[in-house]
Amino acid sequence: MDSLTTATPPVAPRRLDFFERYLTLWVFICMIVGVGGGILFPGAAGALGRLEFGRDSHVNIPIAVLIWLMIYPMMLKIDFSGIKGVFARPKGLFITLFVNWLIKPFSMALLGFIFVKTLYSGWFALFDAGTANNYTAGLIILAAAPCTAMVFVWSYLTDGDGPYTLAQVAVNDLIMVFAFAPLVMFLVGVTGVQIPGRILFISVLVFIVIPLAAGWISRSALIKTRGAEWFEIMLLPKFRPVTIVALLLTLVMIFAFQAENIVKNWFVVILLAIPILIQVYFNSSLTYLLMRFFRVRHNVATPGSLIGASNFFELAVAVAITLFGPTSPAALAVVVGVLVEVPVMLSVCKMCTASRDWYIKSNREDTL
Repeated sequence: MDSLTTATPPVAPRRLDFFERYLTLWVFICMIVGVGGGILFPGAAGALGRLEFGRDSHVNIPIAVLIWLMIYPMMLKIDFSGIKGVFARPKGLFITLFVNWLIKPFSMALLGFIFVKTLYSGWFALFDAGTANNYTAGLIILAAAPCTAMVFVWSYLTDGDGPYTLAQVAVNDLIMVFAFAPLVMFLVGVTGVQIPGRILFISVLVFIVIPLAAGWISRSALIKTRGAEWFEIMLLPKFRPVTIVALLLTLVMIFAFQAENIVKNWFVVILLAIPILIQVYFNSSLTYLLMRFFRVRHNVATPGSLIGASNFFELAVAVAITLFGPTSPAALAVVVGVLVEVPVMLSVCKMCTASRDWYIKSNREDTL
């Protein structure tokens, strides 16, 4: 063990590139473009929303293609062979998994019940009972899957341990394959909304299994044939603009599908943002404090806290649209999560870096 009471050199603040530095701005621009396009061209937005893979699949083609373009490059980065190295220092991983799968979805379901079903009951009485339940279902879907893509950005900003972050994401992705659908079916079912199991499992297959398997197979084959250096230096950077464009177009389409909902129910957007904000700050703080209590290294604690706080909103949007439709209350609830994700997570990053000295003070860092 290394003592944390010794002086630690200051960590130079990390700087993002141009796109990531102004990510909040791009999100709001996409919102304006999407909402404006949905209002001005409702026929086109509706036609795009009705495009599906096969009859009654409920998988929207444009959203699916764009999400594959976002997720696949992230899956290429994941080295599943590195997972065994993380189990040499398992505390951080176990804490992350505990919060991600045993605290976060259930706490969001509880917050949804407290706010939507209780505190907001007067406002939501204006809608039918099914609408309020759908809002709660959307919140649960948003929180049911931990972040996969953006967490690499958050980890970079907090000087996180890169390989450990990759391993945390890899394990979460593997768990998602088996746990996401049953968890969503159980928690959403508790709210009174019954969702077709077949459609949910199709969503898992399309949006998790296929890109995960494609990334793993491609990574293994390309490294074997071309070498790790070519793969890391030459190939991966070429996917960056593809991922960025896909992200922006996805946001534009999401807001276009929800244009009428956002304009008519702008106050609902504000109301739904409150439990989402509470959930983010609660789970990030809980993870961070547990990491400190169990003497986990700071550069493992910070990405773990961020994974526990942020959401796999790309998957959540796709699943909500698949299950409830692109203009549904559930999809709107998920879109609110997209709106608050970037600025809130940037604030969590700042809190983690600002509290680094406190984290290591009068404690001992565990190397196991």
